[in-house]
Amino acid sequence: MAGAAVTSLSALKSAYRTHGWCEPPYRFSGEAVELIRDRVLAMSRERRPEVVHKQDSGIARAIHGCHAFDEVCAALVRLPYLVALAEEFLGGPAYVYQFKVNLKQAHEGAAWPWHQDFAFWHEEDGMPRPDAVNIAISLDDVHEGNGPLMAIPGSHRLGLLDLPVGRAENDAESDWRTHVSADLAYTVNGHRAENLIREKGRKLFLGPRGSLQVFHPSVVHSSTNNPSPDRRALLLITYNAVDNAPAHPTRPAFLVSRDTTPVVSRADERLGLVAV
Repeated sequence: MAGAAVTSLSALKSAYRTHGWCEPPYRFSGEAVELIRDRVLAMSRERRPEVVHKQDSGIARAIHGCHAFDEVCAALVRLPYLVALAEEFLGGPAYVYQFKVNLKQAHEGAAWPWHQDFAFWHEEDGMPRPDAVNIAISLDDVHEGNGPLMAIPGSHRLGLLDLPVGRAENDAESDWRTHVSADLAYTVNGHRAENLIREKGRKLFLGPRGSLQVFHPSVVHSSTNNPSPDRRALLLITYNAVDNAPAHPTRPAFLVSRDTTPVVSRADERLGLVAV
């Protein structure tokens, strides 16, 4: 059984290196998803810096750093399978660099433009290398109509694209709010993205609630508006290699964790996985 698990992780790592993403053969159980959804709903109603609201609205758009103040989220980042994925892909000990939930509300969820996560982490935080990994958990059923995540396969091998020219490091005008709103500070040119799609295709991350996806911090990705009656909530855990931690991060701790202690696995029977 242990050998099969290692082979499975190895195959996923190979796909991840080739495409910039992979889909593990598990999803969270219905009970686990309901527990997480309940916690997200409660947190979205709180007024705290970690909860980002839609402009001129009381509607929550995202929640950041949840693992630092919610015990279910804290248990989630320690799940043995997720930790094993992170350590396999990163080649060693990992810590939680970011934890967030993106809430694309029904009928009004805004699009995210084409971008690369590593652009923010490298330019704003000083992360040396893209030796981090995003693990995404769908908290709602995701279909083509409710703004799914889209990625361009192989784009993670192109380096950082379309970075602003002449921006000084830690520019005083830089505001972390432009890193978590639809008006992103670092984007990939739309024409470039279209050309890449013609060359490489695109991947839509679809599936039932509880689905797992893993994607590279340099892969070019985006999502569309959500005109449908169905919410699309996506929980994202970013694990970073311990030896890749930024030396002097300046953004808030709920965006860039200061605790680089390696995550230690701990099973939690409330957060079960089932094979797909």
